[in-house]
Amino acid sequence: MPAAHESLVDREDLRHKIDARLAHVLGNQSRILAEISVDAAPLVDAWGRMLRGGKRLRAAFCYWSWRSHGAAADSPELANIIGVGAALELFQAAALFHDDVMDKSDTRRGAATAHRSFAQHHLDSGWPGDAEQFGLSTAILLGDLSLISSEDEFLGAVTALPAERSQPAREIFTRMRTEVTVGQYLDVHAQMQPWDGDFVGDERRAREIIRSKTARYSVECPILLGATLAGATDAQLSACSAFGLPLGEAFQLRDDLLGVFGDPSTTGKPAGDDLREGKRTLLMIRTMRTLDPAARVEVASALGRPDLSASEVAQVQEVVRASGAVEEIEELITSLSAQAFEALDAARLPQPVSDTLVSLARAAVERHA
Repeated sequence: MPAAHESLVDREDLRHKIDARLAHVLGNQSRILAEISVDAAPLVDAWGRMLRGGKRLRAAFCYWSWRSHGAAADSPELANIIGVGAALELFQAAALFHDDVMDKSDTRRGAATAHRSFAQHHLDSGWPGDAEQFGLSTAILLGDLSLISSEDEFLGAVTALPAERSQPAREIFTRMRTEVTVGQYLDVHAQMQPWDGDFVGDERRAREIIRSKTARYSVECPILLGATLAGATDAQLSACSAFGLPLGEAFQLRDDLLGVFGDPSTTGKPAGDDLREGKRTLLMIRTMRTLDPAARVEVASALGRPDLSASEVAQVQEVVRASGAVEEIEELITSLSAQAFEALDAARLPQPVSDTLVSLARAAVERHA
């Protein structure tokens, strides 16, 4: 989110509470790993760096949905909802560790990704064997550690709550994790497909990836979790989905634009990173659809090349701009956002507490990082 919106996550001291809970989790894990072996210390350091970053957007959507559906800031269940928010952030960290490996990313939030960092540590230490494989293996295991802790934190947060709220919350959390995992596969699968002119199929796949990999777990599910844990009715939960899903799609479409045109100083990743990774985004599909066969082959040959130079990135960026695809995606973001806010208005959530939920939603689609 832009810096101007960072205070939204700080309201009611939410960021501090989430960060404190994550620090507690990491402290416990640090002691466990130290008991296993002193050689595990670098894992804790890398895990801590990942957890200290981030916008806390998922935790914020969960918390402010909880508040907007009738829960008080001084509720005796506050610690439970903070635990759920921390579980979402731990799951996000796990997804990022694994995502960086699959995307072969060099940087995350302006620093070396875990697999690159551990590969360099291997080289600096003068160890025998494959440094790159050591880095990849370590990053995968870091993701697994964060995933295990996410599950533990979530169960610890909801187990003591009444079954009529904890059980549906568990079902949402479980399905969310399944969808993200399948969405990751669909993303990898889509990148393997040839540019054969089947733009209807390409667009279908892209929208399925958006919904499963990002829209639901970044926005819809956190909102549903917060509402469920506040005791929302079935009608209110349906309204949450009607609001959260299109907003989540708009959130990812904004991310797709930033992945091609974002400023590295704010995104923390190199310009055109999605181009080097060969992401089969709706932006690129809309671009390729406008090109003649020769131009399509030329752009396709550039996509997915890790060694794409800055000048080559600029050339592809210019093709994307000239295609009109950027304007199409901006229009789709506007349309999906309007759909989301119309659904939110129809839900008639109590003000002024729901105003923060609205502001968070706007920040999600208007951000620059």
